[in-house]
Amino acid sequence: MHTTIFPQAPIASPFHAASTAADVMADIRLDGKHAIVTGGYSGLGLEMVRSLARAGAQVTVPARDLARARQALDDEPNVVVDAMDLADPASIEAFAGRCLAMRRPLHLLINSAGVMATPFARDPRGVEWQFAVNHLGHFRLTAALWPALLEAGDARVVSMSSRGHQLAPVDFDDVSFVRRPYDKWIAYGQSKTANALFAVGLDRRGRVAGVRAFSVHPGSVLGPLARHLTLEEIAAFGVHDADGGLVVAPERDLKTPAQGAATALWCAISPLLQGVGGLYCEDCNIARLAEDGETGRSGVRTWAMDHIQAERLWALSEQLAGKFEARPLT
Repeated sequence: MHTTIFPQAPIASPFHAASTAADVMADIRLDGKHAIVTGGYSGLGLEMVRSLARAGAQVTVPARDLARARQALDDEPNVVVDAMDLADPASIEAFAGRCLAMRRPLHLLINSAGVMATPFARDPRGVEWQFAVNHLGHFRLTAALWPALLEAGDARVVSMSSRGHQLAPVDFDDVSFVRRPYDKWIAYGQSKTANALFAVGLDRRGRVAGVRAFSVHPGSVLGPLARHLTLEEIAAFGVHDADGGLVVAPERDLKTPAQGAATALWCAISPLLQGVGGLYCEDCNIARLAEDGETGRSGVRTWAMDHIQAERLWALSEQLAGKFEARPLT
């Protein structure tokens, strides 16, 4: 398959920071396509699911809270809800097994679910919670669904990173905060860097078979992800005006859910990205590389695009979550 090497730099996209999911999906038809969206029953994920389903895609939403998911998606066409918990490897395998048993290609996988700035916790294997859920859960899921992605022949995997990746690279010497004191923001930043590096490593492995991968900063959108933050922490982000209303200022990265969902959808369907991958995107475009020492601004840090670090992460992920093997779709 022909591939084009794109630099990590903006291109001539017709969209921008203020573009919405509806803008990106205008005139797009996805009939006959199958998509899976984690976190697809609230916040940005819900916007993505609605947009994909209304464009004709068959969308599966894995959910830890089935009742809540069904309530949110009951009236949506082309949407199926199924049980899955990203923190439970057996649950992930069971969900993927049911998907593979249907013997249909998977054209889009959007890894949108996640946690942010949680109190300190580890999973049963001793892995720090944010790294375990945000990265390893999606690593396991993508690995388990790999046969269906290969079967599509032209598939995309979009992983939700964040500008928070600028807070920290992956600390391969102490991923789970055994020796260093726990910092919920450093842990979050590490997990978001891992999401970006996962896209780099996945794209390297999938491109020959037509599976391309991207990572995304959606923008700052106040939603369920902020459930572990105090009112003072939320106020520090400047998301409320003097009257307590939500500020919408996409030029300052403060977006509505519809604006926040736009970039992931752009990565999932844009013909401008045909034949390319392994890129970090924001504001419906490929992001620029940020300068060393630069934080809180647009762009992606070099540590989140580093191919050597991506391979280190891949090896660690296989050690913690099992081998990423291409099983046949039978």
